[in-house]
Amino acid sequence: MHRISTFLTATAIVIAAAPAFADNDIITVKQMSMELARDIAQGAVDACRAQGYQVAATVVDRGAAPQAILRDMYAPSFTIEISRKKANAVILSSVATSEFRKNRADIRQEMNHVTGILVLDGAVPIRAAGALVGAVGVAGAPGGEKDEACARKAVEAIQDKLDFAE
Repeated sequence: MHRISTFLTATAIVIAAAPAFADNDIITVKQMSMELARDIAQGAVDACRAQGYQVAATVVDRGAAPQAILRDMYAPSFTIEISRKKANAVILSSVATSEFRKNRADIRQEMNHVTGILVLDGAVPIRAAGALVGAVGVAGAPGGEKDEACARKAVEAIQDKLDFAE
C-alpha cells in the first residue's frame, strides 16, 4: 500500500509540474513583416541613390534568412551577395559590421572564410523594442562607410515604428 501511495504522490507531483515545463516549450519570437523589410531595403537604396551611388540592399531576419532584396538598376549583380553576407555578419555579432570589424580585428580574416559571412563595413542591426529582429546590408557605394551610412539612414527612418513594436 505504501508503494502505491508513493507512486501516486510522485505521479501527482510530475503532473502538477508538467504545465510549468510545457510553458517553456513554445516561445514567441519577434519578426519583421515583409512590408517593413521591403521599406528598409528601399530606404537604403534610396539613401544611396540620393548621393549618386547604385547599390544593392538585403534585409535578413534574425535567423539570417533574406526577407527583402533590392538592387538599383546599375548596381553590379554581385552586390546582392555582398550585401547579404554583410547583413549575415550583423546577425552573427549583433552589432554593425564596422563595430564588429574594429572590435574583432583578431578574427576578421578568419570570419571572411566562413560561408555566408563578410566582415566589411556596410550593415547595421535592426532592433524592435530592443530585440534583434534582423539586419540590413548594403553594397555598391565607393566605400563600406558609405554603404553603412545608407543602411543606418534606412533603419533610422522607421526607428519609431520599431521602438514601439509589441
